[in-house]
Amino acid sequence: MSGDEDIYSRLSPRTRTLAMLVLALSNLMVVLDLTIANVSVPHIAGNLGISPDQGTWIITSYAVAEAICVPLTGWLAQRFGVVRVFTLAMVGFGIFSLLCGLSPTLGMLVAARIGQGICGGPIMPMSQTLLIRIFPPEIRGRAMGLWAMTTLMGPALGPIVGGYISDNWSWHWIFFINLPIAVLCVLAAQALLRPVETEIAIVPIDKIGLFLLVFWIGCLQIVLDIGRDHDWFADPMIVALAVMAFIGFLVFVIWELTEEHPVVDLRVFRHVGFSSGLFTLSLCFGSYFASIVVIPQWLQMSMGYTATWAGIVTALTAMAALFTAPIAARLMSSVDARLLISCAVAWIGVMSLWRAHWTSDISFGEMALPQFIQGFALPFFFIPLTSLTLGSVLPSETASAAGLQNFVRTMATAIATSLVLTEWGDSQRVSRSEMAGALQPDQTQTLLGNLGLSADQARQTISNIVEQEAIVIAVDHVFFISAIILFAAAIIVWFAPKPRSNVDTSAAH
Repeated sequence: MSGDEDIYSRLSPRTRTLAMLVLALSNLMVVLDLTIANVSVPHIAGNLGISPDQGTWIITSYAVAEAICVPLTGWLAQRFGVVRVFTLAMVGFGIFSLLCGLSPTLGMLVAARIGQGICGGPIMPMSQTLLIRIFPPEIRGRAMGLWAMTTLMGPALGPIVGGYISDNWSWHWIFFINLPIAVLCVLAAQALLRPVETEIAIVPIDKIGLFLLVFWIGCLQIVLDIGRDHDWFADPMIVALAVMAFIGFLVFVIWELTEEHPVVDLRVFRHVGFSSGLFTLSLCFGSYFASIVVIPQWLQMSMGYTATWAGIVTALTAMAALFTAPIAARLMSSVDARLLISCAVAWIGVMSLWRAHWTSDISFGEMALPQFIQGFALPFFFIPLTSLTLGSVLPSETASAAGLQNFVRTMATAIATSLVLTEWGDSQRVSRSEMAGALQPDQTQTLLGNLGLSADQARQTISNIVEQEAIVIAVDHVFFISAIILFAAAIIVWFAPKPRSNVDTSAAH
């Protein structure tokens, strides 16, 4: 009996099925937490007495912490064992979820979200590794299919669940609901997965590389998060942080390219297919995530939507993706991945152009339609792009490439959130100024006065209308820029050579 067959025989079919459900549930919880807070930002900001801009630190802190921790996953698994790392990560995730819900200040909430991200980082790749470990190749596809569905369901359920909880209970419960799931997954992992624990090895870790990674990403994220409030490079502190981020990045690149055991293997960038595919991924994922951030805040702040309904509008895209995911997986074997990616990205770009014409009197149905139609293209972008990037590197580099791919995708989310909100705010100010200059307030005030409004009421009415229209113009501006980026990405992907057909995507996470 081979080693692999011995591992498969350690678990009965019933135990394997239960383990599969637990691993899929753990993955769903982590993916859910990336988007569940998006629609709750206005609630959290109002409760903690902070601006919605500051509230977005709740999103970016989680994403950045997760991105930093992902490259360490392979080392942690070798050093402590896959099951042990998975279990401890779930314990930490549950503890930090509790602290998030108990947070009375923004500082504590952001610190707890960073802890959540650090613990959540290994859960997704570890759950995937364990699925591959417990299922033989002939039935592994079905298990991985269920796991992949949770990756798509997370963004769909997150805004709806977060919106419903914020509207009907309290924002604290978007974090408290993780506790029973974390406890269940920890107990189940100990009961079901201990027989398939991996061997432990003493492997070196690139401490200097890890320090440099945390340093330059931390400086960059502080610049992106507080730059809006400090007039960007007019503030010496922002300039200093930007310089430190740039220097830290350069030193990090040089160190990692010369280190024998790098924390992030940058050598895989020598493959043109991987580089162009990853660049396409970062552009597309950042542009796609822009709508997930902007739409819920706009609908709640300006359009009078509840968090629940704002979440439904946001989630429609991921819901539609569930229908086409199986089709995209089947077409992978017969259609050039670059064609699928290019067409899908261009499709999303067209939907972004469509949304760039939204107005302040738009109906729910008019918003829902492009959101839902956009979702059909998502699987034709995500699934083939994984194959394209991993198919462009050597088989021995697949694990490193997959870790780097996940790192870049997560960082693209955090950076896009900061940049989009900055552009949205700047565009609002410009639009407000232009409209104020074009208005004839005296004539408008007289008209409103004839309708029975006092002078103060008339001025407030004019101010409210200008503010509402400035916000929707800024939303349209963000979507227009997103469309341009997506169309560029649809072209860039063709720089990649045609991927190999026998790609092992099991290392992707």
